[in-house]
Amino acid sequence: MGRTGGEWARHWRYAGLPGLDLLRARYVRHAFPRHSHDGFVLGAVSGGIEEVGLPEGTVRAGHGSVVMINPEVPHTARAGVDEGWTYSTLYPSAALIAEIAAETTALRGTPGFTESVVDDARTSRLIHEVHRAAEEGNALAADSMLRIAVARLLRRYGGPLPARTPRAAGAAGAARAREILEERLTDPPSLEQLAAQLGTSPFALLRAFKRAYGMPPHAWLTDARVRRARRLLDRGTTPAEAAVAVGFTDQPHLNRHFTRIVGVPPGAYRRERGTS
Repeated sequence: MGRTGGEWARHWRYAGLPGLDLLRARYVRHAFPRHSHDGFVLGAVSGGIEEVGLPEGTVRAGHGSVVMINPEVPHTARAGVDEGWTYSTLYPSAALIAEIAAETTALRGTPGFTESVVDDARTSRLIHEVHRAAEEGNALAADSMLRIAVARLLRRYGGPLPARTPRAAGAAGAARAREILEERLTDPPSLEQLAAQLGTSPFALLRAFKRAYGMPPHAWLTDARVRRARRLLDRGTTPAEAAVAVGFTDQPHLNRHFTRIVGVPPGAYRRERGTS
């Protein structure tokens, strides 16, 4: 578990909890830039204040709060007080949330959460207990607490996620721009080239892309590169190889962006996968 200047973080997986990442950390100066996740974020704050920037505005979470972020929702995070914040976070996959929802609720459609931050000390303790059990190697307790916590959140704050059918002007162009950036992750076009390919202007594309995905194309591209680097590191690729494979100029370039978005350096992330 890395510790620098009062900050520490552990981002890991436990074999007894498939489909789940765990992060336990204290951050003071570290600030997460705008990014999003394939799956869900369930964070329990145990000390200090976390400020989370969401499309609808900034929310503050303190001791006993639970932060819930649905897949692909762009967000930032930073300390809301001088002493920073301490928290335990679960990153369950969409498949795991759907499985628990189907077994414990009557939710229709794709399940998710309708609240971003709630004051729920009982569920917050359950999330911390998932971490404690996983760290002790107690798979039965960890899996039980995880399912109880998720089921409780879904029953209290769950609802169907809205269908992703953007109708705003330029939405189709933004979606196509995203596809092109995914295809050309290591050799992306300039904004002017991308706009020309789509038959629009650079500023119109910027506005449409940010409206659709919550961040401009260059920020989305960095986030996408880090996501792909994570998948490579999960499979045992070295950070230096992953950096080149996803389009960063070198490993320090990957290190900088990876640490900002994931919260730990790529080497520490890979070691916790047991692939070092």
